[in-house]
Amino acid sequence: MPDPVPLPKFTDGRKDWAECRFDPIQLRNSDQMEGRRTESQTFGTPYWVASYVTRPLLRPEFGVMDAFMMQLDDNGQTFLAHDVFRPRPLAHDTGLPLSGTKAGGGAFNGDAVLQAITNPTTIVVSGLPAGFRLSAGDYAEIRKSQLVRSLHRIIAPATANGSGVATLTIRYGLDTGVFNTTCTVHFEKPSCTMQIDPGSYDGKKSWANRSPSFTATEVFYS
Repeated sequence: MPDPVPLPKFTDGRKDWAECRFDPIQLRNSDQMEGRRTESQTFGTPYWVASYVTRPLLRPEFGVMDAFMMQLDDNGQTFLAHDVFRPRPLAHDTGLPLSGTKAGGGAFNGDAVLQAITNPTTIVVSGLPAGFRLSAGDYAEIRKSQLVRSLHRIIAPATANGSGVATLTIRYGLDTGVFNTTCTVHFEKPSCTMQIDPGSYDGKKSWANRSPSFTATEVFYS
């Protein structure tokens, strides 16, 4: 049984998800002081939370969803969570997986090279097609291994130069104690590892409501 498990894909070619929430959480304490002064302190590692609602499923598709949930009930397995409303950079989202030719030659499928880490919120990525555009709100996944991934939101537009190199400004900052330039960068369904929140799955089956839903929270591996 694979771990992590991909999000389920249904059978009739329609859009699979009706609703998605995909948000980062930065833990923070704030204290209101005398003299209209507020002191704040952030702590911990930021993490992602998500909620998913499928479109109305056909009867055979419920089996796909049931099997997905059963896999994730075994020993706390994880799944690959991504923002299903932004599965690839917006400027290149034709509804099909990323494709093209890298500036240096060779097929491009959304995988790239982490060339440099200027600081935790600025990275240099190579191995892109010339002119490859990234918009504010796109995602970049830094991957060390199948289970060790770091997902980031791009907060400023960037375009790859003629050599296929782009400098990206990301939030939240990359954990440079875990991730370095031996890692790879991914723009096709950039993902992090999540577990289903216990008790959150609602998969009732009726003619009036055939849209299962669940929430999930990122888990870390190192």
